[in-house]
Amino acid sequence: MSDNHTTQQRHTNMAAIRGKDTKPEIIVRQYLWHHGFRYRLNYSRLPGKPDIVLRKYRTCILVNGCFWHGHTDCKYFVMPKSNTQFWNDKIQRNILRDKEVQHKLARMGWHCIIIWECQLKPNQREQTLNSLLHTLNHIFLENHKPQAYQLPEESIRKVAENSEK
Repeated sequence: MSDNHTTQQRHTNMAAIRGKDTKPEIIVRQYLWHHGFRYRLNYSRLPGKPDIVLRKYRTCILVNGCFWHGHTDCKYFVMPKSNTQFWNDKIQRNILRDKEVQHKLARMGWHCIIIWECQLKPNQREQTLNSLLHTLNHIFLENHKPQAYQLPEESIRKVAENSEK
């Protein structure tokens, strides 16, 4: 399938993609604010300038776009058909940088929660946000060693099942 846009149109479209204040980030921020969490945005004192930082709890929340951060086995991550080597290299660099940032944050004593863009689509949003709240409560009640957390699909389903009861 060929691209329907000219090179200039594609360039304009790609340049318009924002790096902060994205719709998925705003969804998570509004949910946290509504539940009493106060946070900082793109906190420059931490490696990688995490999207959302809960300083009081030493926790960072990274809201990752499925395409830009190479979400494997996700229907929203499709490698472009043109200029494949460029895109593959770019996404692999993003993945490597994400891992390095998570390791640095953990060594500094910060918890790191990763939420994927696809987990915030309307059909999964409520379960994902409830799972986020559950994960935050679990981290702080159990006082676990700092590490990177991903919201697994199973825990999202468990929270959804428990909330239905």
